[in-house]
Amino acid sequence: MQTDLAPQLINHPEGIEAQKLLANCVHCGFCTATCPTYQILGDELDGPRGRIYLIKQMAEGKQATEKTRLHLDRCLTCRNCESTCPSGVQYGHLLDIGRKWAEEQTPPRPIKDRVIRWLLKETLTRSEIFNPAMKIGRVVKPILPASLQKKIPTSYFDPTPTPQKIPGFNTKMLFLEGCVQPGMLPNINQATRRVFEVLNIELITPPKAGCCGAIRHHLNDHDAAKNDIRKNIDAWMPIIAQEKISAIVMNASGCGVMVKDYAYYLKDDPIYAALAKIISALTKDISEILPQYLPDLINAVGTDSQLRLTYHPPCTLQHGQQVKGKVEDLLTQIGVKVNLCEDSHLCCGSAGTYSILQESLSNQLREGKLVKLLDACHENQSKYIVSGNVGCITHLQNDNVPVTHWIEIIDQLLQHKDFK
Repeated sequence: MQTDLAPQLINHPEGIEAQKLLANCVHCGFCTATCPTYQILGDELDGPRGRIYLIKQMAEGKQATEKTRLHLDRCLTCRNCESTCPSGVQYGHLLDIGRKWAEEQTPPRPIKDRVIRWLLKETLTRSEIFNPAMKIGRVVKPILPASLQKKIPTSYFDPTPTPQKIPGFNTKMLFLEGCVQPGMLPNINQATRRVFEVLNIELITPPKAGCCGAIRHHLNDHDAAKNDIRKNIDAWMPIIAQEKISAIVMNASGCGVMVKDYAYYLKDDPIYAALAKIISALTKDISEILPQYLPDLINAVGTDSQLRLTYHPPCTLQHGQQVKGKVEDLLTQIGVKVNLCEDSHLCCGSAGTYSILQESLSNQLREGKLVKLLDACHENQSKYIVSGNVGCITHLQNDNVPVTHWIEIIDQLLQHKDFK
């Protein structure tokens, strides 16, 4: 697609980048077939091809309107279109630019929307605020409105304190604990540590490492997001320099896709660009790491659990990171019967803060996804629905089948817990 940049963008980094990304799009429309919002709304402008056209218009100098901003807001950033696109359009990066332009060119949002967005950026990203708030929320959950009760997930396994550091680990890896995960579902991180400990891997969490930057970035606060990125690089690099770090471990795919993109977001930073490349190259989802230790896992767990699970692959893993099939293969190798539901490539509607900012669309996607997940559970007698991202796990909580992280299942198997 040819784009004639507006004069003010010809020498601007964002204009140059947008022109490069737009050039790959041939407007074939394959992306619309796998776009969740297009399937619901049926509007060309609520699909990737239409949104790309809106971004092209802005790149060529046409003023964005609130309608432009609305169509871009409605995108889940699930990046399913990237998996479908035959031309390799990096739609997620293009959308980031388009949303920023639309925000800058349109009147300020209503005060209520601005307050909500500010609260999301300043509370979800600060564990010292969010974690105590979540503890209070669990206590008063029974008296909260139903809409708020849904935001406080159930943990199906009690988080056992992680043992003290054991000397003599064969391997050391960095570990990002995340912003909301320790407060919402603390056992995910505890289970991850226990599983890696069995494999003789020490997970190191620098105290100064914080939010990965995704929340602020997707709420159009790109400068603050880059500050989050730099803080993490500053926290990690001294340890990487001192220790033989083989990977940076991610057990939340939403964080993983962001950290793997650090090199992209800081590519023009004269100080951090080279460091960001090192971080991105080291970053791995746990589903990319554990298969390397399969013999040790089989030795510890066996291969005859007979447990049945239905797996929901997060969009940030299967589309954002392009990591597909590894969770299913790993669980199958240790004797777990795993199946996917129909249309497992489609988003569940969580998408970070989307479930709050676009509640109606998010709930429609959730209900459709749950119908298919529960059908798959019934057909295959699955005891749990498992996923690999705290947002999906929280969003898919229901009264019929427990939803948990697949690493918690491996942890329970290592503890020889009976699922029957």
